[in-house]
Amino acid sequence: MRLFADTFYFIALLNRKDRAHAAASKVSRSTSKLVTTEWVLIELADAMSSIQKRGSYCSLYRLLRSDPAITIIRVTSEFLDRGFDLFEDRPDKEWSLTDCTSFVIMQDLAISDALTGDHHFEQAGFQALLKRP
Repeated sequence: MRLFADTFYFIALLNRKDRAHAAASKVSRSTSKLVTTEWVLIELADAMSSIQKRGSYCSLYRLLRSDPAITIIRVTSEFLDRGFDLFEDRPDKEWSLTDCTSFVIMQDLAISDALTGDHHFEQAGFQALLKRP
């Protein structure tokens, strides 16, 4: 089974104080194949750009790039344009452009489950596996 890995998942995985850390850690030890995007990795880098966190991000980035169980979807103009179209078409939602590109890619790859606690994924019709009960 393939799971989409959102920024939420990576932050929870790296931060032991995060409420979703235990669940994220459990998933990281599973045999599931993960799919994420360069947009997610950029968003994560932005969140971890402080001097204290930058090294952790760099280590994770290198690990993700070398792990054959992880697929990282590259930034393309086509995905950006399609994500932007969704972003523009849904002014009633507070979905980020990164979320919209994730939704387009998840639809294309027929992935319904996301490693996230972000309710925006549920609004878009996906299952957020790290959401609080």
